[in-house]
Amino acid sequence: MPQSNHYETLNIDRNASQTEIKQAYRRLVKLFHPDVTQETTDREKIIRINAAYEVLSDTQSRQSYDRQLHYSFENNNSKRNERTQTAQQQYKKRRKTTKNADEQVDKWLRFVYQPVNRFVYGVLDSLDEQIEKLAADPFDDELLEDFGEYLQSCKEELKQAQNTFHSLPNPRGLARAAAHLYYTLNQIGDGLGELEYFPLNFDESYLHAGQEMFRIATQLYYEAQDSMGAYK
Repeated sequence: MPQSNHYETLNIDRNASQTEIKQAYRRLVKLFHPDVTQETTDREKIIRINAAYEVLSDTQSRQSYDRQLHYSFENNNSKRNERTQTAQQQYKKRRKTTKNADEQVDKWLRFVYQPVNRFVYGVLDSLDEQIEKLAADPFDDELLEDFGEYLQSCKEELKQAQNTFHSLPNPRGLARAAAHLYYTLNQIGDGLGELEYFPLNFDESYLHAGQEMFRIATQLYYEAQDSMGAYK
């Protein structure tokens, strides 16, 4: 607790007259004098009262003391203002940082995540139908041509999706989701590479390998979705 100044000790105003100072001093001396009552005896209080009166009862010492009080008051105000300004600057900085982070997330969601997400969902959902069509006659030239066109279309869309993914930095709060999405795209690319071999040699192992890679890509995609949390 900060120590009271001499005016507060005597319970008087800063503009009190010398007469008021003397009256206040006498009143307090009587109140705290040990001969009046033991219950109100406070030696430290009496010492402070005497010290306050000694300074304020003399005009020159009072003027010097007032200057010290004014300097202390101004100094404390200056420090308080500095602390306030520092706190305001820190608050504005945090608010700006938060705003920038939110804008970065919003931009990434609109220009990266959403278009890449549409591609991934579409390609993963379409493979089973294409395999089923091809299964009707894996050696049919027309079916093989359709399957090849499908794979080529997926590769072109994949390249576009990968370019989109790298067009903006990943927000820190969505790093995990972005990593899963990145590996999903890579797995789809590997799967398409395996599937492309089937029309060349009719080896069904490439179909199975491609389907397995798409299955892994699907799992990675689900993990990316889970990592999005409240941003979905």
